[in-house]
Amino acid sequence: MSVAMAACSLGLHLSPDNNNNNNNNCFKVLEKSICSVSMLKTTSMYDTIKPSFILHKTRLSSSGFTIIPRATAISNVEDGNQGVADIVPTPIVIIDQDSDPDATVVEITFGDRLGALLDTMNALKNLGLNVVKANVYLDSSGKHNKFSITKADTGRKVDDPELLEAIRLTILNNMITYHPESSAQLALGAAFGLLPPKEQVDVDIATHLTVSDDGTDRSLLYVETADRPGLLVDLVKIITDINIAVESGEFDTEGLLAKAKFHVNYQGKAIIRPLQLVLVNSLRYFLTRPSTEESSF
Repeated sequence: MSVAMAACSLGLHLSPDNNNNNNNNCFKVLEKSICSVSMLKTTSMYDTIKPSFILHKTRLSSSGFTIIPRATAISNVEDGNQGVADIVPTPIVIIDQDSDPDATVVEITFGDRLGALLDTMNALKNLGLNVVKANVYLDSSGKHNKFSITKADTGRKVDDPELLEAIRLTILNNMITYHPESSAQLALGAAFGLLPPKEQVDVDIATHLTVSDDGTDRSLLYVETADRPGLLVDLVKIITDINIAVESGEFDTEGLLAKAKFHVNYQGKAIIRPLQLVLVNSLRYFLTRPSTEESSF
């Protein structure tokens, strides 16, 4: 599989399979728990903090299992120069599969509050990944930390949506752990952070879906909706379940919102108008319908 995309991309080369059993197996989340991710102690600024990952068997739309990070108690914030009265910036995590043909590029921004993020890089290594290079740049929006990531076993970029989602949740968990003020700005903060968001996003209002031609061989699908754990995996599954191939993707976490761009095709061609409507309606139904509690079954 190859992958590609910009911003918070998730390059995915996922060809649809008409065999439902194969589709289900492709997206079944590996049932394993990842506990006590050891953190790299970089300086005396850090107390030893070991966030844990809990594998919850909750019904999260179409993905049966999802790795959800739980923030642990905070002893020190990575950079101690921000005051309580400061305006908390919007956390942004970008997974980019377009800018580098050989690696998945991750970009993390949280104003000017982030340090070297060596703890985050070490947590990514515990997912079976290598951080092959890292750099930092500044602009008017703050300090941008960029990592180029490959799979340790193959040396290639990540093309598995479940692993991409695990990367995203690992980064957000570390941000909540070392910067508890970010919890109120993230969807994960409602259940797993120390400070829940003051306002919840109305998913019906927040959800926007468009499909447009991107040449003769593919189309561009744009999705914006309320963020939640497992969203990336679920979106890809819904798209491929209607026999649309995902060539590459881009997945951004911006505070309480998730924004995704997918290059998609149907049998190697751009998606025709009737199939565009099927795709949009399927995604809209999935994203905006009321969730059913597992206990009701």
